[in-house]
Amino acid sequence: MSTLKKQVLWLGMVVLAYSAAAQQNVLKHEMSIEQAVAYANKNNVQVKIALLAIQTQLQTNREITAAALPSLTGSVGTQHFPNIAVQTLPNFISPATYQVLVNEGVKDGSGNPIKFPGNFDFIQAQFGTKWNASAGVSLQQLLFDGQVFVGLQARRASIEFQTKGAKVTEAAIKSNVYKVYYQLVVSKTQIELLDANINRLKKLEHDVKALYKNGFAERIDLDKISVQLTNLNTEKLKALNAIQMGYLGLKTLMGMPASDTLVLTDSLNYQQLKEDISTQVVNYNNREDFQYLGLAKKLNQYNIKRYQLSALPTVALGAQYSKIAQRNQFNFFNKGDWFTSSSIGLNIAVPIFDGFARDARIKKAKIDLQQTEYQINNLTLNIDIAVEQSKLKYQSAIATMDFQKTNMELAERVYSQTKKKFEVGTGSNTEINAADLDLKTAQSNYINALYDAIIARVDFLTATGKL
Repeated sequence: MSTLKKQVLWLGMVVLAYSAAAQQNVLKHEMSIEQAVAYANKNNVQVKIALLAIQTQLQTNREITAAALPSLTGSVGTQHFPNIAVQTLPNFISPATYQVLVNEGVKDGSGNPIKFPGNFDFIQAQFGTKWNASAGVSLQQLLFDGQVFVGLQARRASIEFQTKGAKVTEAAIKSNVYKVYYQLVVSKTQIELLDANINRLKKLEHDVKALYKNGFAERIDLDKISVQLTNLNTEKLKALNAIQMGYLGLKTLMGMPASDTLVLTDSLNYQQLKEDISTQVVNYNNREDFQYLGLAKKLNQYNIKRYQLSALPTVALGAQYSKIAQRNQFNFFNKGDWFTSSSIGLNIAVPIFDGFARDARIKKAKIDLQQTEYQINNLTLNIDIAVEQSKLKYQSAIATMDFQKTNMELAERVYSQTKKKFEVGTGSNTEINAADLDLKTAQSNYINALYDAIIARVDFLTATGKL
């Protein structure tokens, strides 16, 4: 075997091995709509970020809890004084000395008794040692702080708030997954209709060829059918490309790798879409975003209470225990005395005047609460409007779908009758082309009506919180 053939064979083996390895890494997912939503809740980036916010709040709650627990601090330190500070003091030594001399009746050189002079001035002295060392522990326990205690009360609501925020994100992702999923399901019907049209035209082309050979049809009739077949195949190719783009969009929404294979197992038929859901009672609490704002209002109320309680005194207990050593040389680990120092204290801090900062915080928190209340009222109005709008759109979409389905069936019958007339020679090629165009238009309108019905149904269920 020549060197070139060996190289080509080796290259082919490498390519085959790489292709096999790539195929092994590609995963196939067969999913119902519930499984697709569950996959999105687990892998969508926005949901992941919202879930991390819950973890962040958990750690924040731990910080709040730590403020109410004892804190124990250990300390070890040493100081070196190359030059011990000199202190200037009143001269307390000379008066004592003179007092002894006076008491003993000592006389000066002139034979006179010594008396107290009028001024003794000051003396200078150094106090301390060149090396000091200390080791000890201190304990702090908060006994009362209004802001901390409100923070402890708000911990549960804070976790619920972040959890509900994640639910709001999941609800938005779920709505979009439903829309794209069922649009892709309906796209199967679109491809089936296109395939049926292609097969119908192929059959017509076969029949016209037979008529053409026998002199009952013209060459232009065959050419027109060929043009229609080409247009249908092009339309099918565009539809398949749009479907592939739809699958990529759904994968992106779900957080699925683009290389994985996704198979949709659910179906959506005409009767499912027609199931009347417009009579459902609206309950605002079914909406995750309504519950989310309710928790935001609760946290705003805690915030007001926190600033109000900041006007109360804070009480803390402190304790300290330490050992202190003083040396003129760095020999603390040798023999020598270590002196004990300990203390227990109660500290009460009473706020008197803070420049109206507390008042400003309280008013700002009340404004935040009022804003949240406005948002709740606005959301209530928006829900009412969204429910009514989606109900009207849903009812209109269902009526349009019924009409287009009937119209498509009628167009199919017209085409069938026209084709029979053409085959027996009582109909023209113009009539069958017009019937074919009407049928394809009716089919396209029906598919669009199906898409609109899916969107309207999902929007209504989302608006009522029943999706």
